[in-house]
Amino acid sequence: MREIQAKDITQAIAQLCQQANFELGEDVLLALRKAQQDEESPLGKEVLGELIENARIARRGSLPLCQDCGTAVVFLEIGQDAHIIGGDLCVAVAEGVRQGYTKGYLRKSIVSQPLSARINTGDNTPPVIHTEIIPGDKLRIIFMPKGGGAENMSILAMLKPGAGRQGVIKRVVEAVDIAGGNSCPPLIIGLGIGGTAEKAMLEAKRMLLRPVGKPNLVPEIALLEREILAGVNALGIGPLGLGGTITALAVHAEVIPTHMASLSLAVNLQCHSARHREVVL
Repeated sequence: MREIQAKDITQAIAQLCQQANFELGEDVLLALRKAQQDEESPLGKEVLGELIENARIARRGSLPLCQDCGTAVVFLEIGQDAHIIGGDLCVAVAEGVRQGYTKGYLRKSIVSQPLSARINTGDNTPPVIHTEIIPGDKLRIIFMPKGGGAENMSILAMLKPGAGRQGVIKRVVEAVDIAGGNSCPPLIIGLGIGGTAEKAMLEAKRMLLRPVGKPNLVPEIALLEREILAGVNALGIGPLGLGGTITALAVHAEVIPTHMASLSLAVNLQCHSARHREVVL
C-alpha cells in the first residue's frame, strides 16, 4: 500500500489550475496552425492567427488564455493500492482549486443557489470531481477548466435505436449548427454514444482530454469521427462564427455498450481554448 499525502494533492491541483489556464497544449496549437493553413476564408485565417498569438502572449506573461477561467473539472484516477492520508481527498482537491484560482488571479465563476440568489462562491469552488479506481498505486490528476459558453451548447439526445449511424451524424451536426458562434469555434467535439444517459455525458467530456485529432482506435468509430467532422465543417460557421471552412478541429467519440432499446448520444462542445493539464503522484 502506497501512501499519498492530501497536502501534496492540494499543491498539485493549485499548480494545475494555473498551468491549464495559462498554457495551451502543444496538440491544440498544432491543430490551430494546421487549421490556419487549411482555412479558405481570409477572415477565418486572420482569426486563427489571433488565437495562436493569444496563446503565445498568455504563456509568456502567465496570463489567462480566456477571461472565462471555467468550472474546475477534476478527473482522478486512483490506484487501488494507493492510500490517501492526512485529510479528505475531495477537501484536498477543493482546497487546491481555491488556492490556484485565488493565487493565480483567475476569474471565479461558480455561483451557489443557481435558481435564486446566484451568489459567487468567491474561490471557484466547489469543483466537479470524477473518480475512477484503476490498478496500481499512483494517483493521476487531470484538471480541465471548462468554459461556460461551450458547455451551455452541449446536449444529451436519447435517440431511438433505429436512428442508427446517420441519425447520430445528423444530430451532432444539428447541435453545432444551433450553437453557431456561441460555443467559440473552432471546436473540439466530444461524443459519448451508447451506455446510459449519465455514462454517455461523462464519456463525451472525457473525450475532450484525448490529444487533438488522435482518432479512435476502432476503424468504424474513427470513420464516424471523420464523417461528422466533414459535416460540421461544411456548415460554414467558421472560426468564432465569422464564416469559414474550419468550424471544428476534431471529433473524438467513444462508443459504449447499451441497452437494446437505447441509443444515447451526448455531445460536449469544447471551444478553441481547449485547456487541461495533468500530473501523476
